[in-house]
Amino acid sequence: MEMRQLGRGGPEVSALGLGCMGMSDFYAGRDDEESVATIHRALDLGVTLLDTADMYGVGRNEELVGRAIRERRSEVFLATKFGNVRGPKGEHLGVDGRPEYVRQACDRSLMRLRVDHIDLYYQHRVDPKVPIEDTVGAMSDLVRAGKVRFLGLSEASPATIRRAHAVHPVTALQTEYSLWTRHVEAEILPTCRELGIGFVPYSPLGRGFLTGRVRSVEDLPEQDYRRGSPRFQAENLERNLRLVAGVEAIAREIGATPAQVALAWVLGQGGDIVPIPGTKRRGYLEENLGALAVALSPADLRRIGEAFDPSDVAGDRYPETALRAIDRSR
Repeated sequence: MEMRQLGRGGPEVSALGLGCMGMSDFYAGRDDEESVATIHRALDLGVTLLDTADMYGVGRNEELVGRAIRERRSEVFLATKFGNVRGPKGEHLGVDGRPEYVRQACDRSLMRLRVDHIDLYYQHRVDPKVPIEDTVGAMSDLVRAGKVRFLGLSEASPATIRRAHAVHPVTALQTEYSLWTRHVEAEILPTCRELGIGFVPYSPLGRGFLTGRVRSVEDLPEQDYRRGSPRFQAENLERNLRLVAGVEAIAREIGATPAQVALAWVLGQGGDIVPIPGTKRRGYLEENLGALAVALSPADLRRIGEAFDPSDVAGDRYPETALRAIDRSR
């Protein structure tokens, strides 16, 4: 397994992590037995970074991950998140970054995960009602208490990243990044590199779209949240499929799958990038890890990036309500 360093002087983790969200939420078809087997297979193959959050399945995903790693905790660099608050029925209640909530959320995550510390603790979304200095100050208290080793942010703006990093070193920023979501290239990724912060792209396969397996919304189960995602709507989907065709053609040319090409492209954007493709099936996990063996030259990377021009992508990456929760502070 190729290893990469998270941030300047930070911990070493596997070059590809495993996102566990879909095992418990948002994507239809829950199978805990296969999900646990997928986590075990990931560890067998050298994956060390496992990513979850307290909101996934309203705590159920943390419980699942905790159960899967119970006998293998020493093999895992465990990341979880707080801040997106959901009610007992899954209803979204907003974002909470208050210091008292930070402490409560951490203790609850430790209990669900059945561990004595979290390796990387992210603020899942920035709370505009609470100064980031107060939130990160409370997170740094958790480090001093031995409950957390490293701190991270998710979907934070460059200004927020700088303010947070001045309070306590931020080890990683987790934000969406893939061939069809490249807004981070303008300011966010350069800010992370200037400050020595590692970058962890979530949805590096465009919520499965870049695999080429989704040809129409009917390919998605009834309960799948992507049915309401702007990029998967009929007219947008048709336009976006033309972009995927370019990736599929390059994949055939080099003898890889579209998913492997899409992941290899993200990996090729810098040694400080550690994508966390999500899956709940061992077969897809093994396919994704095959991206590490796909050698792309600088010319290949340019050609793939040009074949999937982000300015041609149709539709926002989230519905409007979710976009409003993204930090854009200056």
